[in-house]
Amino acid sequence: MPPESGPRQIHDFIAVGLGPFNLGLACLTEPVEELNGLFLESKPDFDWHSGMFLEGSTLQTPFLSDLVTLADPTSPYSFLNYLKESGRLYSFYIRESFYPLREEFNDYCRWAAAKIPSIRFGETVTEVVYEEQDEVYAVRTADGAVHRGRRLVLGTGTPAYIPEACQGIGGDLIHNSRYLEAKKSLQAKESVTVVGSGQSAAEIYYDLLQDMDTHGYALNWVTRSPRFFPLEYTKLTLEMTSPEYVDYFHALPSGTRDRLNVSQKNLYKGINSELIDAIFDLLYAKNRRGPVPTRLLTNTSLETAGYDHGTYTLGLRQEEQQKDFSLATQGLVMATGYKYRVPEFLAPLHDRIRWDEQGRFDVHRNYSIDADRTIYVQNAELHTHGFVAPDLGMAAYRNSCIIRELLGGQEYYPVEKAIAFQEFTA
Repeated sequence: MPPESGPRQIHDFIAVGLGPFNLGLACLTEPVEELNGLFLESKPDFDWHSGMFLEGSTLQTPFLSDLVTLADPTSPYSFLNYLKESGRLYSFYIRESFYPLREEFNDYCRWAAAKIPSIRFGETVTEVVYEEQDEVYAVRTADGAVHRGRRLVLGTGTPAYIPEACQGIGGDLIHNSRYLEAKKSLQAKESVTVVGSGQSAAEIYYDLLQDMDTHGYALNWVTRSPRFFPLEYTKLTLEMTSPEYVDYFHALPSGTRDRLNVSQKNLYKGINSELIDAIFDLLYAKNRRGPVPTRLLTNTSLETAGYDHGTYTLGLRQEEQQKDFSLATQGLVMATGYKYRVPEFLAPLHDRIRWDEQGRFDVHRNYSIDADRTIYVQNAELHTHGFVAPDLGMAAYRNSCIIRELLGGQEYYPVEKAIAFQEFTA
């Protein structure tokens, strides 16, 4: 018989996937004696966007948006406690920056994960079925194990997105999630093109711009955005990362929510304004010595792509002029973000899950996606809860809500109802 987690042991919940959101749930449920959870992750260890650990790159949210602090400032799994145990708290204090290094945050998450006994790495979930008789979910893994739980929390993340025009065309194009491992080979080419609009595209362009004189490549940046939008980070805008705004957004009609998500991209996908200025300053300094072999193309969408004998030919379109043109490049970096994909292991649960008219999860306000409210999602609710879905600063709030549901309505961690000065509803 396949191994099980105990003799038909039934967990209160099973969480699948271990990014920062489900890891935060693991940390926050660890002291809750009433909950017996299990966390399954296919990777051998915690790893969060390690392909973008550029020297000096930081989070775009302050350290208070760690795994636990905004739900429980006294938690032993806080970022500040990690610094203290690492002997680096005073150095962080002297640094006088709220924003942790990206690699530092990943190390912090690995430190926290190592402390949680309910986390199991190297466990790839292959199928989840609902056992009607016991009213539990049976979670099967690739090694033949079966784990049972009364509830599910899905935190499988958002896979790297490659535009349809570039899928299957061959060559060695990369997604930005693999940038560091491919950087050396990119810099050996005669030309490199970065496609994308957000922070990752900007960081890669700046990184390659610094070294282009040494390696002698031409460098292009293609973005569909009409300009290089800075991340909007004013305080009244930040109030939109609040329970009130989530309430307001969730109650809007589906079509209105979709339109808002398109118009609000600069609230969570914009570029750090200091980085935008640094790019200009570097271009200015290099241009004093002569023309810089680089092009920055805004309002430009990628329509087609082909690959032949080491060169990509990109079919581009200037959206405002409605003019088509092409660009040849040897290296191609797709900084095109991530897009949620429904895990295949959920197929047996299709009829239990609520779906909207576009085939997406129809997510309740409490983050559940089934009629019985026993399956919860982390960062799969952008279309129902708005741009706060991927925001680290709202993760502790969402986990507090999910824990309240797991406890049958008991607020183990107080769930804020209102924090904003402004009003979002009529």
